[in-house]
Amino acid sequence: MKRFDLLSLSLLLLLSPTPLTAQTAPIAQTATQQPSATKTSGDTTASVNPGINDGFLDPEMDVQAWVERFEVESREVYHARDAIMTQLNLKPGDRVADVGAGTGFYSLLMSTAVGSKGWVYAVDISPKFVQYLVDQFDQREVENVTTVMCDDDSVCLPPDSVDLAFICDVYHHFEFPEQTMQSIYNALRPGGRVVIIDFERIPGVSREWTLGHVRAGKATFIDEVQSVGFELTAERKIPGFKENYFLEFRKPVQAGDE
Repeated sequence: MKRFDLLSLSLLLLLSPTPLTAQTAPIAQTATQQPSATKTSGDTTASVNPGINDGFLDPEMDVQAWVERFEVESREVYHARDAIMTQLNLKPGDRVADVGAGTGFYSLLMSTAVGSKGWVYAVDISPKFVQYLVDQFDQREVENVTTVMCDDDSVCLPPDSVDLAFICDVYHHFEFPEQTMQSIYNALRPGGRVVIIDFERIPGVSREWTLGHVRAGKATFIDEVQSVGFELTAERKIPGFKENYFLEFRKPVQAGDE
């Protein structure tokens, strides 16, 4: 089934009073509007890391070069993909957001794990990655994935639409982490989980690349995520992780939530 840009998710939300469901025809959002350098939400908030995503927004970006960089056994999160999937503990029927899906290898693993009654949203900010994902899912005849082009301050998903948001080597690319995490909080069902895998940033220990590329360490990222309302529930050990860590958060269940 082809996934062309029939409608944007934002328009779909305006037209429909209910969140997307597994029975809804998947919509590929492939608009090429690029994010702005600042966002206004009450007060004007500057990007915490301006320009970090410029390479992904480049219309001349070489996707195949990123496939070769991302999908290689020397990359920890690729080498440990089976162990990571085990820790995600996905069940048939789960609905998952792969935030910063990139080349989509985790989206494909998740698609198999959640089965025909589940759903995966492959979310990315890069127009080139989004088109690559659309093509990959079509070629493989994957029927339970929706490709979503997000904004730099929102994952652009409906409220209460997912059980898990997976953010793998991507959180440090959030230019507006508070707004982005708030959008994820809204998209999660009560009790839903967030998994963040990112790089340990320890001066004197971490590589120079990490110190120059990743803006803050684990403690800062935990504080930022908790400030939105998430609860840290676990830090899980992944065999083979030397530079990365795996954190799991939960959206609390409030009185009256079903």
